[in-house]
Amino acid sequence: MTIDEARDDFSRLHRTFTFHLGVAASLAWATALYAALYAPWVRNIRALIDPAAGLDRVESTVSYLFAMPAVLAFAWVSLYFGREMLRRAQTLSNVALEFAAAAVVAFGIFYLSIDRALAALHAGF
Repeated sequence: MTIDEARDDFSRLHRTFTFHLGVAASLAWATALYAALYAPWVRNIRALIDPAAGLDRVESTVSYLFAMPAVLAFAWVSLYFGREMLRRAQTLSNVALEFAAAAVVAFGIFYLSIDRALAALHAGF
């Protein structure tokens, strides 16, 4: 069945969203892995990125780079395998609004992932 032959709005939106979330997760992982090649591997990378405010929370390079891509990957796997559970757990009256809200959250996590990778790259150079 192709996207055009989907039986209902949920199936069509679920397929489209699953595909785009998979692409976003892949790009986030690729950017994090590239940044890991050049970023300094330290116990507290926040102190290198922002010396004035980096001392309040300690975060290693591994967690700084790979936490958000891991969240995106977990969300993608959950979305892919939990299709029928999501269909039954609809909270809003409009399916398009639900997927739009999920897209906003996913884009925010994707943006944070890319932003963290670029900050780590900047700290490495």
